[in-house]
Amino acid sequence: MTAADHLVRSISRELPYLRRYARALTGSQAVGDNYAAATLEAILSDRSLIEGEDTRIALFRTFHAIWQSSGQPVEIEEQNLREARAQAHLRKLTPNSREALLLRTIEELRYDQIATVMQCPQSEAEELVQIALDEMSQAVAGKIMVIEDETIIAMDLKGIVTDLGHEVTGIARTHAAALELARETRPDMILADIQLADGSSGIDAVNELLADLGDLPVIFITAFPERLLTGDRPEPAFLISKPYSEEQVRSAVSQAMFFASTEGMAVS
Repeated sequence: MTAADHLVRSISRELPYLRRYARALTGSQAVGDNYAAATLEAILSDRSLIEGEDTRIALFRTFHAIWQSSGQPVEIEEQNLREARAQAHLRKLTPNSREALLLRTIEELRYDQIATVMQCPQSEAEELVQIALDEMSQAVAGKIMVIEDETIIAMDLKGIVTDLGHEVTGIARTHAAALELARETRPDMILADIQLADGSSGIDAVNELLADLGDLPVIFITAFPERLLTGDRPEPAFLISKPYSEEQVRSAVSQAMFFASTEGMAVS
């Protein structure tokens, strides 16, 4: 295998996780994927950005440089009202705090790696993560539906969500149960497993719910995140890998609720 072949394989392996980070940071698949594409273009035009270094860290560092230089997410022609309001809200947060939080909790980078990606001292990276946790926790309280067929995991998720100050509308184990639960109480956000107890798809259930309820933030939980991070079709902006940590769930829920903090929810 040539050095070029090895580099291509290495980038391909890490690209789904760059997409995950970009989508969670921007709250949008389209905008996040645009940033991931811009990162690849930069690397293709200047291989020195990544050669001889840890591929994941080099990818994220290149992404962060582009993100910083742009000042804000890429404008898209049909940006919906929720995204527009969320972006206005984002500009009020401490600069770089959400980036550090996502790199730590969702991508599970060490603080020294975060410092390399963001080109800052490690002590600053640690401080930014704590600032983000404090600021995001003050955002909103809302109603969250959990779609999960494993009882222990469902109860664990419920505990994490309620500890954050949100109300869990209920737990659905199947596609049909999810539709019924949503008819009883409209959620502000959905937390869903991919594979449900009756063999049905959590993705199908969520798509049907969104068709009925309109645009809601959704967090998917899956043991195979790379299957939902291809960029080839409509895919989630928020994705947690199994097995997950409490810190990851808390961060993802806070991020998703933050992007939904426009109307119909109480400020906590």
